[in-house]
Amino acid sequence: MYRFRSFVAGLALAFSSVLPAAPQVQVVGLFPNAAVLKVDGQRQLVKAGQVGPGGVRVISADSRGAVLLVDGEQRSYGLSREYSDGFAAPRKARLSVARGEGGHYWVAGSIGGQPLQFLVDTGATSVALNEGQAQRLGIDYRNTGRPIRVNTASGVAQGWQIKLDRVKVGTLEVFGVEAVVLQGGSPGTALLGMSFLNRVRWREEQGALLLESKL
Repeated sequence: MYRFRSFVAGLALAFSSVLPAAPQVQVVGLFPNAAVLKVDGQRQLVKAGQVGPGGVRVISADSRGAVLLVDGEQRSYGLSREYSDGFAAPRKARLSVARGEGGHYWVAGSIGGQPLQFLVDTGATSVALNEGQAQRLGIDYRNTGRPIRVNTASGVAQGWQIKLDRVKVGTLEVFGVEAVVLQGGSPGTALLGMSFLNRVRWREEQGALLLESKL
């Protein structure tokens, strides 16, 4: 009897060792019908009805939390602040941009992981791209965007309002950023407008623009 029990215990232990570990799931951003998931260290903006990292599906999401399908089980998640080891608050991402030609601030960044040069424009309501830039980035703005008319320095222009999954400058990354694609070749440089800047802290100091994450 002792040997039989030992055999069963050993079998159970061996079986449990081959089972995959449950994914470590956090919700680190919330938007209407979308959530930024962090699953086993991988981040992604996932819309309701879609599947993200680790096979985690977003059922619904709003400002209060998200309902996710994890390993076949539906669970509710609140917003996580992502504490590091020892429960110390994570370091804030910071970036200093020197004033450049014409007194403007130029900064290298990316949209969806693809590099892009930005001109910081506090007078622009949102991030703004021209058609060529949007096409190079693979943005299907004509089918996914909402047609709008936009007032520009040159007059009224046709545009499409879209939402970018992620915009990054330096180490600052913002998910779910409102943007507009303008018909034609203007603006010549992508504009980093207030739809991004309002999601971070920023100030001008001694000829430099200082950007800092809010978390």
